[in-house]
Formats: sequence, structure tokens, C-alpha cells
Amino acid sequence: MAVSTRTAGRGLDHLVLAVKDLEAAAAAYARLGFTVTPRAQHPWGTANHLVQLGGSFLEILGIDRPERIRPAEPGGFSFGAFNRDFLARREGFSMLVLDSRDADADIADFARRGLPTFPRFDFERVARRPDGSERKVAFSLAFTRIGAGDEAGFFTCAQHYPENFWTPDFQRHANTAADIAAVTLVAPDPMALQSRLAAFAGSDRVRVTGHGIAVETARGSIEAVTPHGARLLYGVNSDPVGGEEPRFAGFRIAVADPSAAERAVSLGGLPAEPIGGRLVVPSGTLFGTALAFEAR
Repeated sequence: MAVSTRTAGRGLDHLVLAVKDLEAAAAAYARLGFTVTPRAQHPWGTANHLVQLGGSFLEILGIDRPERIRPAEPGGFSFGAFNRDFLARREGFSMLVLDSRDADADIADFARRGLPTFPRFDFERVARRPDGSERKVAFSLAFTRIGAGDEAGFFTCAQHYPENFWTPDFQRHANTAADIAAVTLVAPDPMALQSRLAAFAGSDRVRVTGHGIAVETARGSIEAVTPHGARLLYGVNSDPVGGEEPRFAGFRIAVADPSAAERAVSLGGLPAEPIGGRLVVPSGTLFGTALAFEAR
């Protein structure tokens, strides 16, 4: 049942997938048929590998210099500390990021819609391209919160040099991955998240599903489901350890050729199973996050 179809607001930009062994996780995604970018470092103590898709990407993130991670300033937000503390509890999908044209405008919009706000965070780093050349990339981030705790993080990301970030060679994958189709939060009461997720997405397009809700964004959807709903989507062992706070269970990747995705996964030798017309890689294989391939 559709609540409204007025606007889809912001779209899925990227997912932060926090892991303890960064290189092992990057190798696992490569074995699933993804092209994985070279390792990059942040100045505050984290490092990453990316999987660039059509207009969104996966950020496989690890802590490589813990001594550089600083706590949040009063009233501020620390990306490094959030993910360090997340990893002290478990691995997995730690943060959802939506795209942005203006981080300051997002902060103002969050405040208008009743969401918590934090000061804008700006940073830049060097990105290495397939030919070995290096280019500057820079971002402005606007953080907020959906739940009361730190089991799931939320922010928007505005890119200042997108022409230096996106690389066609990195966007071609043996599994024919095209984009992120959906992300899934698990919560005891998914309906209670409806207004806050819609406010974060800037979207009035909300559907009631069999096990929760789905907020349609400008690119992909944000689902909130019960633990039972997560098990139906991703398998019996794919929902994270229970609790009152919402947390991410998994995500779905749209592929141009499901048969190619199945071949790539099979060649990689990683376990996967068909569930509901999708090919699901369980959370135990992907460092705490379930992934499902589905037809675009």
C-alpha cells in the first residue's frame, strides 16, 4: 500500500561495510565477481577498498591506524570512532550513505524534519586509478541518527570531484553488478522507523510490506523489516544478533545477467543459495553482512 508518491528525494550513495580483516574481505568480494579498487587510507585511521557500481558503491572499511582515531568533538560526530566501536561489537554493514548535492542543505533539511544534526565534515584523499595515476577526491558529509544507539549509522555524501572518483574500468564486474537495489534494516518494530527513514531519504514514497516498510529513494530502496522478515529475505542465519536498536542485515545488488552472477559466485567457490528468486550469499561468508543478487 503506497502512502504517497510525491517525491523520492535522495538516493542510495554507498554502504559502509566494517570488517576486521580488510584484505580478506576485499578478496571475498573479488571472488564474488566484483572489481575491487586498490586500498586507500583516510587520515583519521581507517582504510578501505571500494566496489564502484553504476551510481553507487560499496565501501569495505577497516581500522588500520587505531592511534589516529579521535573521539567526536562535543556536539560532533566521528566516523572513525563510530566504526571502531562498531567493530568492537561485531562486523558488518555499519552505515548507510545517501547522495547529496549540498551537505549544508541536508543538515538544514534534517533539522526541519526533526532529525538530529551534526557539523558538516569535509575531507579529501588521493584516489589511485587503474593505470596507476593518482587524482584528488573530496567529500562533504552530513551525519544524523535514526535510532538512539550506534548499531546503524546514517549520513549523506556530496562529492566535489566526481570526475576523479568514478572510473569505468572499476565499474565493470564479472557478475554484471549494476547498482544497489535495496538495503535492509532489521528492527523489532519496523513501522516505528517509517517517519525517520523517510525524513533521512527526503522521500514521501513509503510502502507497507509483508514484514515492515520500504522507503523508495531516488536510487534504490531502504527496507525496515522484522527479524523474521530478514530471515525470509536472506536466510535463517542472516539477521544480526537481536536487540531493540535497528541494525543492517544485508543488501541487494541488481545485476544485468543473473546467470553471469551465478557463474561468478560459483567460480569464486563461496557458498550461496537461491531464496525467493535471488541468489543469496550468507552473512557468515561476507563478514557479518548478507548479500543478494537479483535481476535488474
